[in-house]
Order: sequence, then C-alpha cells, then structure tokens
Amino acid sequence: MNDILNLWSQWLRPSAGLAAVHWAILLALASIAGYLCQRHMGMPKVVGYSLVGALAGFLGFSGVQWPLQGAVLFLVELGASVVLFECGGRITLRWFRHNPMVLVQSILESALSFTAVYLLLRLIQLDAKIAAPLAIIAMASSPVLLRRVAEDMHAAGPVTDRAMVLATLSTLYMLTLGSAQAQSVARPEASLLGTLASIMVVLGVSAAMAVLLGLLMRLSLRIMSPTSENTSILMLALIAATTAVSSHLGGSAPLSALLGGLLLKHLHPRPWAWPRQMGTASTLLTMLMFVLVSGVAATASWGGTVVLAVLALVGARLLAKTVGVTLGNLGSGTSWRQSIWVACAMTPMSAVALLITSQYVLAMPQAGPLIAGIALPVILLLELAGSAVATWALHRAGEGAGWREIRHETGTPSQTAPAPLMPDTSEDRHAA
Repeated sequence: MNDILNLWSQWLRPSAGLAAVHWAILLALASIAGYLCQRHMGMPKVVGYSLVGALAGFLGFSGVQWPLQGAVLFLVELGASVVLFECGGRITLRWFRHNPMVLVQSILESALSFTAVYLLLRLIQLDAKIAAPLAIIAMASSPVLLRRVAEDMHAAGPVTDRAMVLATLSTLYMLTLGSAQAQSVARPEASLLGTLASIMVVLGVSAAMAVLLGLLMRLSLRIMSPTSENTSILMLALIAATTAVSSHLGGSAPLSALLGGLLLKHLHPRPWAWPRQMGTASTLLTMLMFVLVSGVAATASWGGTVVLAVLALVGARLLAKTVGVTLGNLGSGTSWRQSIWVACAMTPMSAVALLITSQYVLAMPQAGPLIAGIALPVILLLELAGSAVATWALHRAGEGAGWREIRHETGTPSQTAPAPLMPDTSEDRHAA
C-alpha cells in the first residue's frame, strides 16, 4: 500500500488523494451489490451495502480510523441523524395518549434486553464494566436499517409501524444512557449522582438542539414549499449543523435529530412530502453509512471467547425482545401473532450502536477495546443477518412483498411519487 501511495503521489497531484478514489470505488461497488441483492435475491439493498463494507474490512481496507474520529465520525452521525429525524417525524405523540400500552411495551422489552444480556455476560465471567455497556448497546434496535428494509419491501401495516416505533424508542433510551455513561466513566469520581447528572446534561443539550431544529424546520415550512429543492438543501443543512453543534456541546447528535423529528411532527401534524432531492441525498448518506459501519465492524478479531460472548449476547437479546414485546402486547392493539413478527423485525443493529461503541472506546482506555471486541462482531452479524430476519418477519406478517415481487419491481422503473415523510399510519388513524 505504501508503494502504491508513493507511485500515486509521483504520478498525479489529485485534490483529494488516493483515499477518495478508494471510497468512490467502494460506493460504486456498494450500489451495484445493493441492486443485485434486490434484483436477483429479493433481499433489501442494505445487505449488498453491508457485504461490500464487510469485504473491504476483512481485506484490510484502512480508510477508517477506529475509534471513529473527524470527518468519518461526522458522516456516520449525519447519516444516522437524517434517518432518525425521519423516523421521529413518523411518530405522533398524541397516539401514546390513546394507546399508552405501547410505551409500556417499549420500556418492558428494552429493560428485559438490558437485564438478560447483562446477567448472561456476567454468567460467562465478563467483568461488570464490560457487561453493562454491552447490555446498554443491546437494548436498541436499528430504526435506520429497519426503515431501509421496509422501503425496499414496500412494507406497510401494524407490524411495520409498531416495529418502527419500538425500535425508535429503544434507540432513544440507548442514546441517552449510553452517551451519559460514556461521559460519566471518563471522570475518576464517577458515581450514581454523577451518572444522573450526565444523563441530564445529554438530555438537556440534545433537547435544546432538538427544539431549535424543530422550530427552524417549522418556520421553513411556513415560507417554503416542501417539494422545493431549496427546502431539501435547507433541511439537510439544518440537520448537519445540529449534528455538529450537539456533539460539540456534550449532547448526542442522533438523539437531537430524533427528538427534533418528534417535535416537528407535534408542531406540524399534517403529512407532508419528503422532497425527492432530499431522498437522493439521504440514500447516498445511508449507503456510505452502512459501508462504513460494516467495514469498521469487520476489522474486529474473532476468537473462542469472543464467539461465545457474541452468540450469548445475540441469543439473549432476541429472546428478551420477544418476551418483552409479547408480555407488553396486552391492550396494545396488536395480536399475539403480530407481536412475534414485531420482535423478529427488531433484530437489526447498526450505525447508532457503532457510535455508542466508539464513545466507550474513547472514554474507557482499558475496558473500551474489550467492549469493542464483542460489540463490533455483534453489529456486523446483526446488520447482515438482522436484515434478513426483518425481511422474513415483515413478509410473514403479510405486510411486505416477497422476493419474487421485489425482483419484479426492481426490474422496472418506478412511476410512483415519493413517499411522505410523515404519513398517517394505520395506528395514527385508529388513534384519531
């Protein structure tokens, strides 16, 4: 690689260097792999993106520093923030007043996920300083990945809506607790009071940035058309600015975007179209994000102890989410059968988990690498296998196209209009 770099510097004087060529080729390969996965295998495009990133990681591609830093960290945060803002914008807060059991279901499955993973990791002799952060990471599903799976499958219905809501809420819990713990353990005098103070700081800064983002978005919708390309640029610029400032002030950039989407939906409940131009930019960001995540996760080393811990974490997490969603299903508006498919659809884990893992590595010099050694293989496994499980669950629930339908639809240009950013889901209509 050094010889290639020397030859490159002698041959040309590019503006961005060989690393830019590497990433351009990776994104080109990812776009091809995503299309082929959907066209010929009936799988979501994100599987192709993740496979390309994982292959690059296994082959030793060194274009990303670990833990995440600088421009790479910002791109991952921005990609997650854009999709989480959209996910937050699909949740109607008034709906929880009509159906409070959904909140109970969410808290129950997240708490059981934390408890089951923590106890099992302690059972296999892992230290509490390692087991607790891994249990926090295991709480969350990935609404970012689930959103992409649902879009590629054209999935819609109560199972899809419920899985998205629960995944979004579990991400909110994980971002708050994970960011706060990463900040508190960096202090030598860390205590319960210090942890609570860190939680309040993360929530306060993130909420303040979310309010600013939501109000600016609401003002822009009053004076600009939602379908204008200028509105698209403004939206992306506001989310990018919020991402940078929130992290700098001690908050969580993805959490700010998520809360901002929730606030905007509350202030502007009427559905409005996600601009077509913004959709293209969001697709590019999410593609880059998934390639980055799988590429970084693939660099982890696999050993006997790591494999045991990874399998234990994945199994305990899936069982706990299934039990939690099923137990909290009473009075929540879905059937027992649908609750099983909801739990299966919540299997994926991706970018947000990687961001929290990176924070732990920076905050805990001794335990951080051990946490990452287990978390990174889990993230890679649940990004690839989780996508397949979510696809299967939504199809079995009768809400997503099968692989034959996906293959057929991918082969012909789409003539449909862009999907709304904040649609009235079936559960929203029922609440209304």
